[in-house]
Amino acid sequence: MKKVLFINQEIAPFVPIDSEMSLMGKELPKVLNEQGNEIRTFMPRWGNINERRNQLHEVIRLSGINLIINDTDHPLIIKVASIPGTRVQVYFIDNVDFFSRRHTMAVDEKGAEYADNGERAIFFARGVLETVKKLRWTPDVIHCQGWMSAVIPFYIKKAYNEEPCFADCKVVTSLFNNGMKGKLSEQFQQCVEFGDARKEMLDGYKEVFDYNELAKLAIDFSDGIVEGSEEVNPDLLSYAASKNIPLLNYQGEECNGEAYNAFYESL
Repeated sequence: MKKVLFINQEIAPFVPIDSEMSLMGKELPKVLNEQGNEIRTFMPRWGNINERRNQLHEVIRLSGINLIINDTDHPLIIKVASIPGTRVQVYFIDNVDFFSRRHTMAVDEKGAEYADNGERAIFFARGVLETVKKLRWTPDVIHCQGWMSAVIPFYIKKAYNEEPCFADCKVVTSLFNNGMKGKLSEQFQQCVEFGDARKEMLDGYKEVFDYNELAKLAIDFSDGIVEGSEEVNPDLLSYAASKNIPLLNYQGEECNGEAYNAFYESL
């Protein structure tokens, strides 16, 4: 059995609208936990999450560090709650400016995407990885879903590759058909620099990142790809195939734990 770290953009029922991604974010950790795997799960503490209803509480021992992004200190707050009806805990990455003060997820009340979504994704990624270090927990597999987790594979392979808890792990990315609609700001490539993860390493991508460029970034630094939706962009699947990256085909709405276990084992 494996130690599996799930880094999810959405998990039902914490987000107000169930999506294919949020339902998978709930069911897959639950199924794999029931099959004996050791699970840790993370997601952003979106501003539309009702803390009282979902019984979130802060984990003081994990909170308190600052992450510097774009020359600005951003305090990291960690909260935790359990997925109802399961034994799976979810760690929430929170920050007043990036998450809890906003009442929506990726877009504002007028439907416009937040200009700092790139910085928010970077803060989320680094917040997860720094928290896992604090937990002193060594995953065998890191499974990412959603554009908010797209820089995780890059950081694992370039910025955190010498950290003992990440040095030998395999990274898996799930591709869905409900990606980010707009583009990240031109500052994204500069802000993503951290440790040995350098801006120059992104020269092969478009200057301005949209969902497809983020997905390609995730693919390039992943050890395996999962077809999370029935209708994933075929260009992204072809891109993964051109890199000879192992692919787990769409498993349907029911989480096939045996298929995922076998896929993890094959990497």
